Amino acid sequence: MGNRLSRIYTRTGDDGTTGLGDGSRVPKDSPRVEAYGTVDELNSAIGVLLAVPGLPPDVAHCLTRIQHELFDMGGELCIPGHTAIGAAQVSRLEEELDAFNDALPALKEFILPGGGPAAAACHLARTVARRAERRVWSLHRSEPVGAEVAKYLNRLSDLLFVVARVLARHENGTEVLWRHDRGR
Repeated sequence: MGNRLSRIYTRTGDDGTTGLGDGSRVPKDSPRVEAYGTVDELNSAIGVLLAVPGLPPDVAHCLTRIQHELFDMGGELCIPGHTAIGAAQVSRLEEELDAFNDALPALKEFILPGGGPAAAACHLARTVARRAERRVWSLHRSEPVGAEVAKYLNRLSDLLFVVARVLARHENGTEVLWRHDRGR
């Protein structure tokens, strides 16, 4: 591992630029910084979810592994040309999604975010995953991005939706179903 930060502030970003992993500098609002910054935000949202006491061990284990992979993804996005996320990680998300979903009843209505503290936090992480995916596609329009990054984020948002359903049941809550006939 390279040098660790001994001092947090460097003042190098005071001009509105930031350094990428390859040493180049870009504007802080560049599509690349937006993409890896949103992946970092997603990782933090999952951290908030993991801080909810009493998560099922299989959910906590899955989400912890995902946090490590999101950190790897941030590195991939921060270093142009670097690859860290591959087909194996996408396939594993699909397998976990199928395993969690198998125990759930079929959906017949749309679900509103909620159902308990952990389920609600999971829904929030899901929406951040969708935004991260959009930011990656924005970056992809101007610069090459590894094909598996967007696929991973797409599967992850689906997985987080299913995990939110699992957590709503775990918390003895119920899913909040959207009602189109609310008597407006």
